[in-house]
Amino acid sequence: MATVDKMPMLQEGYDTLTAHLKQLKAERPTIVDAIEEARAHGDLSENAEYHAAKERQGQIEASISDIEDKLSRAQVIDPKDLSGDKVIFGATVTLLDEDDKPIKYQIVGQTEADAKGGRISYNSPLGRALIGRKVEDEVEVTVPSGDRYYVVEKIEFI
Repeated sequence: MATVDKMPMLQEGYDTLTAHLKQLKAERPTIVDAIEEARAHGDLSENAEYHAAKERQGQIEASISDIEDKLSRAQVIDPKDLSGDKVIFGATVTLLDEDDKPIKYQIVGQTEADAKGGRISYNSPLGRALIGRKVEDEVEVTVPSGDRYYVVEKIEFI
């Protein structure tokens, strides 16, 4: 069931979703043609091409519906327009881990998260622990590999 909650995201995430939606909508006619061609082969009960095309059509329609829902609830936020001394959505945070090794993350929306790329969702355990923190605050996060401890070194809006 869809909710009416706003979905914060950066412009880049919004553009990526829009491009993916356009690609899926462009694929629709190809799938319809594949279904028609498979249907022409006769007996549908044993027609693998027909069933595969129908399944792909269902996947595309579900994805289109999901992306349209996300885009309709999107609240695009530009980090450059933000400021303050607390970690909020869009902020880029430099943390020091237990070995005083710096780690940098940007707090982003769920669809944009890529931890290896330095982007974590505001809904992730670390993202939730960071929201509202200030420079020099200590952060404890429980993750599957155990408890982690960080210190907020710097907050930027870039």
